Amino acid sequence: MRASRRARRGHVTSRARPGEAAWSLARGSVAFAMGPRVQLPPEIQLAQRLAGNEQVTRDRAVKRLRKYIVARTQRAAGGFTHDELLKVWKGLFYCMWMQDKPLLQEELGRTISQLIHAFQSTEARHLFLQTFWQTMNREWTGIDRLRLDKFYMLMRMVLSESLKALKMQGWEERQVEQLLELLMTEVLHPDSEAPSGVKRHFLEIFLEELSKVGAAELTADQNLKFIEPFCGLAARTRDPLVLHNITRGIFETIVEQAPLAIEDLMNELEAQDEEDGTSEDEEEPRGDSLRGAAPATREELAGDDEDSAGPVLQFDYEAVASRLFAAASQRDTPSQNRKRLYKVVRKLQDLAEGLFPEEDVPEKAYRSLRGEGQGRKKRLPKSGPHNKAGQGGKEDSCPDLSSGSEGIVRQRRRRQQRGSGAEQPGDPAGRGPQKRRRRPRAGARAKVANSREPQTTKQQAPQSQK
Repeated sequence: MRASRRARRGHVTSRARPGEAAWSLARGSVAFAMGPRVQLPPEIQLAQRLAGNEQVTRDRAVKRLRKYIVARTQRAAGGFTHDELLKVWKGLFYCMWMQDKPLLQEELGRTISQLIHAFQSTEARHLFLQTFWQTMNREWTGIDRLRLDKFYMLMRMVLSESLKALKMQGWEERQVEQLLELLMTEVLHPDSEAPSGVKRHFLEIFLEELSKVGAAELTADQNLKFIEPFCGLAARTRDPLVLHNITRGIFETIVEQAPLAIEDLMNELEAQDEEDGTSEDEEEPRGDSLRGAAPATREELAGDDEDSAGPVLQFDYEAVASRLFAAASQRDTPSQNRKRLYKVVRKLQDLAEGLFPEEDVPEKAYRSLRGEGQGRKKRLPKSGPHNKAGQGGKEDSCPDLSSGSEGIVRQRRRRQQRGSGAEQPGDPAGRGPQKRRRRPRAGARAKVANSREPQTTKQQAPQSQK
């Protein structure tokens, strides 16, 4: 009886458990089908940690990523594929996205941009830069206005570190061409699908970052290599915004920085003169008056250095004008592009002839040319005479294009001397004082005369009655 009850209970329990057994069997079959847990590739694991919520996790992921890059690119058969670096930059993008506080953003941006130096080969380094710009082009439209500034900063830092990599390689011509081709293809080419914000910001910071990195080393010919791709692109583009940004950010910036470039040149020449002067001082002692005047001059120069705008690139303006004219004069150049570029060409030709777009030469360069000390040596060599059409007499000398901007300073100084000698305050031929005189018009005199006549008639009328 009890056995039957147990049997019935067991039967009941066995009948009540088929669903549970089926569920357990299903779980077992699924677990058997899945097998062991699949391990994700290292790039995906790092990308997930880079986009984590905790700052400690993100910082550790950035450090591990640098070590991973160094270890993988050291092998001969190692390296990254294009898709792998896209995944890495996806994680780095959201690592920057999650970072708050300006100082921490700047530190993180510097750490991310310096990852380019962890790559041991040039090909891997260029692939890293290529995937960066592709990531920025893809994610740019999703960035809100509150996060734009830190991504602007990241673009500036990555461009600066890529130029520093060229500097470490001695500005090799082949490496420069590859980098410029990469930047033109991914940022400014019509097929790059780069947003206008990325293009505009890149054109605004290119010359600025190049001057910070290589102004002390690059020559005028090397600087011409850096801006040569922009000449052809400005002539061929069909986008008016790209044309405006290239003209304003590259060529007009060169024109505006011409006085500062000459000031830097004068600083270098002055430093050379000081070295020559110190060698002469050791041989011949100077008087007490000169010794007392030297410290004041140095203090003035130090004050001017504090107000300076930083290093400026040196350019051969005649070479830049000819290169830009050759690109703009092609048959397939749109008319609006040609008109805009021809205006820039005329400005560059004026600079090559010694005509500044601004009224005044920089104060420091002007003071250096005046020669505050009477015993100062001549810094600039003389050049041959040059007469302009439509003007009589002896005109400014032709600038020596091979010597850079020295001829421009010399011509500007001579033109100011002629102007100061021709316009004297007491000279009737001087135009300055005569322009300042204000003479009443004839109509005004007539009104004044008419206003006085009634008073005279009123006063004379009683006399006639008397």
